[in-house]
Amino acid sequence: MVKSFPQDFAWGASTASYQIEGAASQEGRAPSIWDTFSHTPGKVANGDNGDRACDHYHRYPEDIALMQRLGISHYRFSTAWPRILPQGTGQLNQAGLAFYDRLVDGLLQAGITPWLCLYHWDLPQALQDRGGWQNRDMTDWFRDYAMTVHRRLGDRVRHYATFNECNVFTLLGHAWGLHAPGLTDREATLRVIHHVNLSHGKAIAALRDEDRNLTLGVVHNLAPIRPAGDGEHQRQAVAVMDALWNRAFAEPQFLGTYPALLAPKIAPYLQPDDLAVIRQPLDYFGLNHYSPLYVRPDPGAMFGASMAPPPPDRPVTGMGWEINPRAFYDQLLDIHRRYGPIPIYVTENGAGYQETVSRDGRVDDHRRVAFLEQYLGALQEAIAAGVDVRGYFIWSLLDNFEWAFGYAKRFGIVYVDYRTLERIPKRSFDYYRQVVAA
Repeated sequence: MVKSFPQDFAWGASTASYQIEGAASQEGRAPSIWDTFSHTPGKVANGDNGDRACDHYHRYPEDIALMQRLGISHYRFSTAWPRILPQGTGQLNQAGLAFYDRLVDGLLQAGITPWLCLYHWDLPQALQDRGGWQNRDMTDWFRDYAMTVHRRLGDRVRHYATFNECNVFTLLGHAWGLHAPGLTDREATLRVIHHVNLSHGKAIAALRDEDRNLTLGVVHNLAPIRPAGDGEHQRQAVAVMDALWNRAFAEPQFLGTYPALLAPKIAPYLQPDDLAVIRQPLDYFGLNHYSPLYVRPDPGAMFGASMAPPPPDRPVTGMGWEINPRAFYDQLLDIHRRYGPIPIYVTENGAGYQETVSRDGRVDDHRRVAFLEQYLGALQEAIAAGVDVRGYFIWSLLDNFEWAFGYAKRFGIVYVDYRTLERIPKRSFDYYRQVVAA
């Protein structure tokens, strides 16, 4: 059992709208880019999609009851832009807003603080048809969407994040073609990097002007970048990927500058005062972390470097990601050193495996329990070293639609039978419940 954490430490769980909600075409919701992408043959494993997912849209009371049983006091979820504004702008969908009213009210009645992420990758397809994140007008459309959500829920929701993992949906969606909208376009990637940053800044400024007492932040997926081999070319590949993966968003948002390797490439898309708009005062840094990343030089790649698998002697999860709690510790210290004394919340951490239910109806995910023990231990060491970590949100509460992997990979501490939608708490659920209670 992990030793005790600070008395006021925030224990929670995270989910995302497209991954769990389902009800993809019900009560006014319009398609998102992930509806389009997942329904395109060959894009998602097994032809899976999020049409039904975990049906959280209808089963949210059951899921809140699971959170109560788990003992967590915080829950990070995302709102689905196409459920609230089916065309991305203009006419509101009152039924979609009413769903989030019910969800937030249910959380508060259960004594659980809602943490709302405005964008977890499900851009309305209608906005993609108008250029998506390549269109600078997106910066205003996102700001307006943020204000729409806040004006409906802000009397009850006090914690917001603008984006989840800007790097992932930008690079995998626009450079590498692995996620929606499935582009492989260098210019598009550079435009999107800047427009996402500017959207973040405009939304934070508008929310802050509306309500000075909100807790506002952003969530980044960061990882130490390691070379797959030796030599100068390997070091150059590490520097390039570190700039793209770790620094292209966090540095302008927290420091007001682009990393030196990227700044000349972004310069054509900058307008006066953009960097000042992007750098807004923030109340917390949300960190998603799973594993260190390995890279190698790749002359054929868009930016001259590509991801590589970890060394064959390293332990990995079912995703093929290295299990390395020291990398988690190192990443927490790096944020503390690079961005100063801002409170950090670990907004995602967990392990994905393929799992089945035993004959006695149990899911003995001992590998996930071992992962959590190691990573929570590293988190405790980072706190002891002076890093201001205020909370931990496990990924994820439920097994869910795991993007391009479909339903083949399971990250939940609650097993979901995708045929019946039955929820079965795993061994890791009991472990995490004990950690929270302690």
